Amino acid sequence: MRILITGICGFVGSTLARYLKQRTEKIEILGIDNLIRPGTEMNRRSLADFECRVFHGDIRTASDFEGLPNVHWVVDAAANPSVLAGVDGKFSSRQVVEHNLAGTINILEYCRRCSAGLILLSTSRVYSIEALSALPLRRSETRFELVESNAQGVTPQGISESFSTCGPVSLYGATKLSSEILAIEYSEAFQFPIRINRCGVLAGAGQFGTAEQGIFSFWVHAWRSKRPLRYVGFEGAGLQVRDAFHPSDLAALIQKQISDITLDVREKIWNVGGGLQNSKSLLELSSWCRDRFGDHSVSQEQRQRPFDVPWVVIDSSRATSRWGWVPELKIDVILDEIANHADENPNWLEICGA
Repeated sequence: MRILITGICGFVGSTLARYLKQRTEKIEILGIDNLIRPGTEMNRRSLADFECRVFHGDIRTASDFEGLPNVHWVVDAAANPSVLAGVDGKFSSRQVVEHNLAGTINILEYCRRCSAGLILLSTSRVYSIEALSALPLRRSETRFELVESNAQGVTPQGISESFSTCGPVSLYGATKLSSEILAIEYSEAFQFPIRINRCGVLAGAGQFGTAEQGIFSFWVHAWRSKRPLRYVGFEGAGLQVRDAFHPSDLAALIQKQISDITLDVREKIWNVGGGLQNSKSLLELSSWCRDRFGDHSVSQEQRQRPFDVPWVVIDSSRATSRWGWVPELKIDVILDEIANHADENPNWLEICGA
């Protein structure tokens, strides 16, 4: 089996490549990456040790796919993953749309030519900001907690696939939701399989973390190096909650998905996340960091950030039911991995441009 991973030199793409190469028999891993993010060159060098062939190219450029060999599956791990992308001044709105949507079109055309299946890594940020902000929550001492709700797409385990995707969802969320729709249409029109994984927060050692893209990694590294940290919005109390899971657990699911030839073609979208047992508030994350690295002050800011929501926990029960998949690495294990990496790489935030 030959697999192409887009964004292979990123945190997620490189982890997927190493996992699949080590645990899948008779597999060839190819990848394409534009290498523009700080830190990707380190992953490119390490991937050579796993005999992964990396092509330097940009998914936004259709001609960069012309020299790629045919493959059986494509795993799309290339994206601008910040919910503030296009509005924070770091990237233009056009760049976000070109990368996250126009890039998807080029990938889908490549899949059509190869008759290759597609694993599209989407995001939980396709879910409606207004609906997420309206979730019934109660305030405990350390976090917001979900109150029992009969709203569509809300379960005791979190947000399910049937939750509202009505806008606004941010430019990032809109480009990923549009990519999902196009992928489904291409799959139906040209008869190649797709699996769309709406991922929650991914976290682990080596993540190019910023506050908007890899909050768990960023917080641990920033705490250790005594960088300024803030609780933004929601009264500045740090009660907002996210769940997290490790990309190696995502890789384990993808391995199952590409092997499942009996999958009903109508089942295309799957929520994938850490769940309630792997969730923390920022206040709880600070407590963990304080125990590991000692005291550090966190300032408070009442101002609400655009697109921020108080509580997102992903219900992955459909993926569990289908493939028996559950994330094996618990949140404290993931945080330990990040902290050890921070000890070994005290200048990591500078390396990855955070």
